[in-house]
Amino acid sequence: MPPSNLRFEGIGTAWQIDTPDELSGLVGDRVRGRVEAFDRAYSRFRPDSLVARLAEAPGTVDFPDDAAELFDLYDLLDEVSEGAVTPLVGRSLEHLGYDSAYSLTAGPGRVVPARWPDAVSRVGASVTTTAPTVIDVGAAGKGYLIDLVAEVLVDSGVESFVIDASGDLVNRGEPLRVGLEHPFDPSKAIGVVTLGNESLCASGSNRRVWGEGLHHILDGRTGAPTSDIIATWAIAKNGLLADGLATALFFVPPARLAPHFDFDWVRMHSNGIAERSRTLRGEVFS
Repeated sequence: MPPSNLRFEGIGTAWQIDTPDELSGLVGDRVRGRVEAFDRAYSRFRPDSLVARLAEAPGTVDFPDDAAELFDLYDLLDEVSEGAVTPLVGRSLEHLGYDSAYSLTAGPGRVVPARWPDAVSRVGASVTTTAPTVIDVGAAGKGYLIDLVAEVLVDSGVESFVIDASGDLVNRGEPLRVGLEHPFDPSKAIGVVTLGNESLCASGSNRRVWGEGLHHILDGRTGAPTSDIIATWAIAKNGLLADGLATALFFVPPARLAPHFDFDWVRMHSNGIAERSRTLRGEVFS
């Protein structure tokens, strides 16, 4: 594949889409439009989003129909992680300074989220709350968005492609070898894996840091940033699962996730020791 066919910024991250043939301007517009529509629905950093509407006042909001699949995964992750993985960490992130104004100044103490099933009632993509609620879909949302972008490409007749949203990947076509970036040194890799027609998502506590011990991966049971695991990688059939599981691996032993999900994984502890799934198609050096 060529080095790049399409590069753009969306949802606060860099995107690159590689294809064997040049993408038309129309397809590029469709891709960017899909990313913008997702941002307009789920961003807690813009006042006109659906998420912002629920943050201002309780009530019912009808999210796009595709949100049902996203929220279904959160239901299961909340159950398996016993509340550690939840889309209700938004208020906790704001309290720690990761808010729409990017104040980056933490308030005293912690804000502990309510449990997702207790705070929200849902029918499909329709969400109802009884109090102002800040939803943050960061644990799985970007992975789901790369799936939605992949749908745009397929619907446009593009059958072979690689979508890279700052390290979260969807591959369709020939197998792809991918290096796993070392969280302590971006110039190095801790391993290499081979992707088939599947997705790889990575998460690291070094990605969004704005103070001592302050980063974006919060434990929903405590409202505090996690510290035991510092980086994870998950490979699954689609980006939604890969992204959600990359987050869950910070809090849940892989053996507890295995009965519920089909995936491969790598994760690195804060002491630098890495572990991997037995069926991983690749190798880990650390």
